[in-house]
Amino acid sequence: MALRDWFLTAPERANPVSELPIWTSGNLAEPLIHGAAYFDRLVDEVDALEAGDHLFFTDWRGDPDQRLRPDGPTVAQLFARAAQRGVVVKGLIWRSHLDALTYSEAENRTLSEAVSAAGGEVLLDQRVRRGGSHHQKLVVLRHPGAPERDVAFAGGIDLCHSRRDDVVHHGDPQAVRMSARYGDRPPWHDVQLAVRGPAVGALDRVFRERWTDPMPLDSENPMAYLRDRLRGADLLPDPLPGQPADPPSRGPHHIQLLRTYPAVRPRYSFAPDGERTVARGYTKAVRRARRLIYLEDQYLWSREVAELFAGALRDNLDLHLVAVVPRFPDVDGRLALPPNTVGREQALSLCERVAPDRVHVFDVENHAGVPVYVHAKVCVVDDVWASVGSDNFNRRSWTHDSELSCAVLDETRDERAPTDPAGQGDGARVFARELRLRLLREHLDRDPDGGGDADLLDPADAVAAITAAAEALQRWYDGGRVGRRPPGRLRPHRPERLRWYTRAWALPAYRLVYDPDGRPLRARRAGTW
Repeated sequence: MALRDWFLTAPERANPVSELPIWTSGNLAEPLIHGAAYFDRLVDEVDALEAGDHLFFTDWRGDPDQRLRPDGPTVAQLFARAAQRGVVVKGLIWRSHLDALTYSEAENRTLSEAVSAAGGEVLLDQRVRRGGSHHQKLVVLRHPGAPERDVAFAGGIDLCHSRRDDVVHHGDPQAVRMSARYGDRPPWHDVQLAVRGPAVGALDRVFRERWTDPMPLDSENPMAYLRDRLRGADLLPDPLPGQPADPPSRGPHHIQLLRTYPAVRPRYSFAPDGERTVARGYTKAVRRARRLIYLEDQYLWSREVAELFAGALRDNLDLHLVAVVPRFPDVDGRLALPPNTVGREQALSLCERVAPDRVHVFDVENHAGVPVYVHAKVCVVDDVWASVGSDNFNRRSWTHDSELSCAVLDETRDERAPTDPAGQGDGARVFARELRLRLLREHLDRDPDGGGDADLLDPADAVAAITAAAEALQRWYDGGRVGRRPPGRLRPHRPERLRWYTRAWALPAYRLVYDPDGRPLRARRAGTW
């Protein structure tokens, strides 16, 4: 397998200013499915840090009182205790829009103040495009005296309310406010990646580039600057300790970091024209797909992204697209709901027109029939290339907000037939295939140890098995829920159809506000990433 067939090359990354490696080898990547699994591991790793070790993190939302285990500690307690032990704790949290708009301004500020009061330094970062956000979810733990213990966590899980759910999907007792259709404790499906090996050094560099960027933290926000000055907020990052050498090799995984940074003024020092390697990386992998693209995503609602999938489906007649998405948007209301609906309706319709029999979209529920909010951002192509990250399949994530994803190629072949499902000589790889199977075992109520995988290995068989299970569950509902509930948690996704006059105003609102374009003007005109 030639890595450059799947990973972006240096010219394809198109950001020569960044000091990130093109990719790293010798890594061990472990998917942590569900927030409960991630939070539990995070507590163990942070509690093991000693004086002089490093804890760096970025986040979109951080709730200081979020319990990481049923009996604690909270996020603030965990990080504050580390700072009090002499760990170097540094954080960058998005400043956030106002709480009145159901964002997290107060929560992020409170976490910043709590950890900083304990001896850490957590800054509120507004260096984004107008209306944008810092959406990366990253924790980097370094041990300068024992680099073999270094670990980093990257993916879709924020350090906040609603994320601590597990395979049963009864939801986090500390819940965020969402659409009433998800109940008082919205069930939540998500994935984070634990990374060991040289890629930890690259993720460390991701944090350091943002931390040392000279752009003011309150960029283009004079009111925020004034409030911060009046509060005596820390607006000048202190110097970081020197970056340790990359940790030693730990496993068979090659990892390429994919990022989004928008084109902004003043420019990012590490991405003067922005960076769109998320969009470029997905484009390269999807165009190589031949049999199966499996993805889980919160949104999947941009026409530009749908055109990429539609093109791959048009060019490869054996290719299937399987997507797992939320049943409903996370918001209700006559003004908020339509723009959240119209983009996905448009994107899926485009794909289905090209290949109506090869586009399969499902949503998830728990065994009580409560819909599960899918927040994961996962993609697996032909059981070879896989990614886990913070980015959604929409134009905002690919051009406008800051994002971070890990694309993984495994040296280890999966010897289960079919050994080369795409027929291109790459061979199925253990990491990608096992990630897909782990997710499907849960969704289909299969043996979590893999005892029932026989019909999930071949792409065509897998599509048939997924579809049959989802349709059986839907028939049970359509028939009045008579008899025993069929196994599985997937149902065919049936998006609500908007009336034409609602679409007339919702589509422009969606394009301008919900899914904006952060590319430079020349890239927009050329239709490139």
